[in-house]
Order: sequence, then structure tokens, then C-alpha cells
Amino acid sequence: MDFATRRRRHALFLFFFLPGIALSSWVTRTPDLRDRLEASTAQMGLVLFGLSLGSMIGILCSGRFVSRYGTRPVIGAGTGLIVASTAVIAAGALTSSALLVTAGLFAFGAGMGAGEVAINVDGADVERISGTTTMPTMHGCFSLGTVIGACAGIAATAARLPVHWHLAAVTVITAAIFWYAIRAIPAGTGRSLPDETRTGRSKPQVWKDGRLLLIGAIVLAMALAEGAANDWLPLLMVDGHGFSAASGSLVYTGFAAAMTVGRFCGAFFLDRYGRAAVMRASAVFGALGLLVVIFSDHAVLAGTAVLLWGLGASLGFPVALSAAGESGPDETARVSLVATIGYIAFLVGPPALGFLGDHWGLRAAMLVVLAFVVSAVFLAPAVGARSPATSAGDQRR
Repeated sequence: MDFATRRRRHALFLFFFLPGIALSSWVTRTPDLRDRLEASTAQMGLVLFGLSLGSMIGILCSGRFVSRYGTRPVIGAGTGLIVASTAVIAAGALTSSALLVTAGLFAFGAGMGAGEVAINVDGADVERISGTTTMPTMHGCFSLGTVIGACAGIAATAARLPVHWHLAAVTVITAAIFWYAIRAIPAGTGRSLPDETRTGRSKPQVWKDGRLLLIGAIVLAMALAEGAANDWLPLLMVDGHGFSAASGSLVYTGFAAAMTVGRFCGAFFLDRYGRAAVMRASAVFGALGLLVVIFSDHAVLAGTAVLLWGLGASLGFPVALSAAGESGPDETARVSLVATIGYIAFLVGPPALGFLGDHWGLRAAMLVVLAFVVSAVFLAPAVGARSPATSAGDQRR
């Protein structure tokens, strides 16, 4: 791997790490934000709706922007929005303005939705050029960022550091990371040829690709497993298994740590056993973890099974994106489509589970997630049997 590609890969590690640390920083201060805004639960729900709305807009626009302008400007604009929005949320906390906080969350969602798709497209390109398994480690950097940001947020809360000063510090740190990393991203990656952009020929070809749609189904299942845990796991442990609030948060931390370990160790297993075998094993681990969490009445056993859930969910998203990029021509459209399916699952799935949980309880609602993850066991061959390194070697020959 040459110096420019290595520097670009390191920059992408930082671009995955940055939204993770920013997201978990303000999420851990949500109770303090609510108190500063003097908002009810319903009012806080409206404030947080800005995040979902912005994310959906960013996700739906990202693929088109990448095809037209390339990944670099979309990554720059999306990540710049994340940095700026953190400052806006801090200002909203300082002035107790629900409107400012909502606007900040909207910008954060739009930046993250647009930027993450572009970063995944660029990451898939680096993986193709280098011939090394990279996507799991990149997504591991996001998980690492969430763990570090959450720990810092917990420490800031314990020290009673005002929210606006905490988020101001995060803004400075993320701005420095952004300024350093953006210079290593080359221009032109992911941009379609003028005639392709004008006629839109690639879009119907992508939708007609049966294998790519199966990969999208895998991403849907595994992203739902990850998103369900991110949104509902602490409450699932408290309401469904009798954990205290602190213990429920600790179980979620274990899930995030398992995700991080799985992603950083994933490259070894992918290079040794190939994508299909690893995807199938991941889905089996995830299904076993969910099965125990749903049906076991032993609290400690259920809490421990969350580690299997985290390990199982860790590799689904990055492995499927790697497979999508190699599944045929027009890598940008393919990765964008699969990434969009995954991020929509993150946004739409958890609220739907909340609706089901209101009627039948969260443990019963997780049966839907279990069914999707079990389906991924049978769909795993769609990601391909060979490792990325082998595929790259074949292409060079």
C-alpha cells in the first residue's frame, strides 16, 4: 500500500471516529439538556425528531450528491455540519433554547446521514485499491468513538460540568480532527461520468441486480439488530429483566464494547474464512444472543447474552458494504444503495419496535429483530465466499 492510500485510510478511520464521539457526547447529556430546556417527555420527543428528520434527508440525498460531486465534498460538507451542529446544540443548552437545540440536531442528522454514506463509498474504494480488509476496522472506529464519547459524557455528568462547556470542548476536538483528516481525501472518488449522471442509466441496473438486493436484505437485518440495541437495550434490561437503571446502562456499554471488539478483530476472520462464512457466523451469534435475551428469565444470563448480540451485529454492516462494492459495475451506486437501506433501518426500525413494545412488551417486540437476523443466516452466501484480499488479487491477475 503506497503512502497516499495509507494516509487516506487513516483519515477515514478518523472520519468514522468523529461522528461516534460527537453523537455519544450529546446523547449522554440528554437528561441535562432536558432539564436546561425544562421540556416534558413529549416536548423532548419533538426536539429529538429534528435528528431523525435531518438524518433521513441526508441519507436520501447523499448518493445523488456523491455521484455528482464525488465523496470528498460530501464528506467535507457532512462532517462540517456535524462539527457546527455540536456548537449549535451547545448554544441551545447555554440559552435554554429548544429551537436552537432542535436546529442543531437537524443539522447533525443531515450531516451524519450524508457524510456516512459518502465515507462508506470512499472506504469501499480504499479496500478495493489496497486489497486489504478495511471496512470492519473503519466501523470499529465509530464504535470506539461512541465508547470514548460516552465515557467522557458520564465523567462530565459526574463532575457536573455544564452541557454547553462539554459540547464546546467536543466541538473544538472534532474541528481539529476534521481539519487534519479532510486533506488526505482525494477528489473525484465515486463521481459518475457526465453521461451516466445525465441519463441515470446506473440506477435501474442497480435495482435489477438480485444479488445486490439480497445484500441489502442482509444489511436491513443486521442494522435493525444494531439499531434496536442502541435505542432500546437499557430499557429492555430494566423493564424486561429487572435491572436497575445503572446496571441497564452497564449492559449497553458491554454491547458497545462487544461491537468494537468484533469490528477490530473482524479483518482476521474475514481474510481467513471469507465473507460468507463470517456473515453466517455473525448472524448465528446475534440470533443466539437475542434468543437468550428474549426467552431467558435469568437476568445475569440475559445480560451476558448481550455480548453475543453485540458480536453478532458488529460485522453485518461493514461486510455487506464491502460485498456491495464488489458486486458489479458502478461501485458508488451499489454502496450508496446498500448503505441507505442500512441507515433507514437504523431510523425506522427502532420507533416501530417501540410501537410494538407498547402493545406486547419490549421482549416480545424483539422477536421481529430475531426473525430478521435468522433470515440473514440463510442469505449470507449473497456476500460472496472469497475474502476481499483474494478478490483483489484475482482482479490484478
